Amino acid sequence: MSEPIIIFNNVTKEYTLYKNDQERFRALFFKNKKAKINKALKGVSFSIDKGEAVGLIGDNGAGKSTILKHITGVAFPTEGEVTVNGKVAALLELTAGFSMEMTGRENIYLKGYILGLTDKEIKRLEERIVDFAELGDYIDQPVRTYSSGMKMRLGFAINVNIEPDVLVIDEALSVGDATFKKKCKQKIADTIKSGVTVLYVSHNAESVKELCTRALYLKKGELIYDGPVDEALRVYQEDKAKKAKK
Repeated sequence: MSEPIIIFNNVTKEYTLYKNDQERFRALFFKNKKAKINKALKGVSFSIDKGEAVGLIGDNGAGKSTILKHITGVAFPTEGEVTVNGKVAALLELTAGFSMEMTGRENIYLKGYILGLTDKEIKRLEERIVDFAELGDYIDQPVRTYSSGMKMRLGFAINVNIEPDVLVIDEALSVGDATFKKKCKQKIADTIKSGVTVLYVSHNAESVKELCTRALYLKKGELIYDGPVDEALRVYQEDKAKKAKK
């Protein structure tokens, strides 16, 4: 049996909360004994095998985004260990990393280099990305001339077409008109079928059921349930119902 593609081993993540920027600056030089510590993750452990489509569910502040940040290498654990065995593409902040003065086409190469692709690999994927983004002649114009929607189209097109091992998706994704959104949704479904490992964050139970076979239910930084998507959603919805009665 092959090694899991993602492993979280007893991961805890702490953030120090400051009242203001002044207090944050002082903390660089002096220890603030009164500073509040927020535990975004509390001893979370799980593993995900290659080709699984896993939903992350839970209320705001549950720890879902923190898990994604650890998988994409944006954050690192305070305690515990995170292992990711493969190339990760993230549909989170789609326009992050763009150079505004470079053209859309040049940014395809820039993003590719950041993700560790060679010139040959990017060249092979270039026209596929350009066709998917549907930006026409704007692909050879500076990105600073793009609307926010055009930037997001390009970001989405790059991330879903670079053939990642792991695709991380946040449902707070807005990529243009209804036709283009439908195209994006189909691309995600095709990506899952191709055997790419997918992590999907959503508050929409139906979309989680549609895309995922397994779900992790998080609550206040703790992993409450890990298992079949229907059962995970049932546990989550029962918890919400209990909370609403109080």
